[in-house]
Amino acid sequence: MILNFEFKAKANNIAEAEAKLQTLNPRFVGEDHQIDTYFEVEKGRLKLREGNIENALIFYERENTANAKSSNILLYKHAPDASLKTILTTTLGVKIVVEKRRRIYFLENVKFHFDTVEGLGTFIEVEAIDETGDIGKEKLQVQCDKYAAFFNIHETDYVAHSYSDLLNATMNNE
Repeated sequence: MILNFEFKAKANNIAEAEAKLQTLNPRFVGEDHQIDTYFEVEKGRLKLREGNIENALIFYERENTANAKSSNILLYKHAPDASLKTILTTTLGVKIVVEKRRRIYFLENVKFHFDTVEGLGTFIEVEAIDETGDIGKEKLQVQCDKYAAFFNIHETDYVAHSYSDLLNATMNNE
């Protein structure tokens, strides 16, 4: 199981935030066009990510709190395969589909996403990741706090819910 500490924040100018990150010389992974299909499950969230960079089946549990929070993640990376989506759709049912453009960077174990989400707007996500158990939750939280300050994230900028929850709420209010 992977432990990560993360935050998501509304970003009115992601180009400016991305330019600020580039002053730290991060490793640019690329721009991913991602389609995340969320499935009906009893606990946590299960999504199939289909992208031109990242393809994974991801189960995670996380509290819906607005600031940085920890997540427990089970991740299965796979080659694109339509049959996996068909099996999951048939057996579990689709909850919602989220489509986004994501620019991805890394600084050591910290992953940065600059997201444009269809129907929702623009966001910054920062994930401090511990894949081996060597870093620990406390250091992950310190890293998130550091980058929240770096990007000048205010308390009101934080987003508590997943894109799937936000999109679902938006669709239900229409």
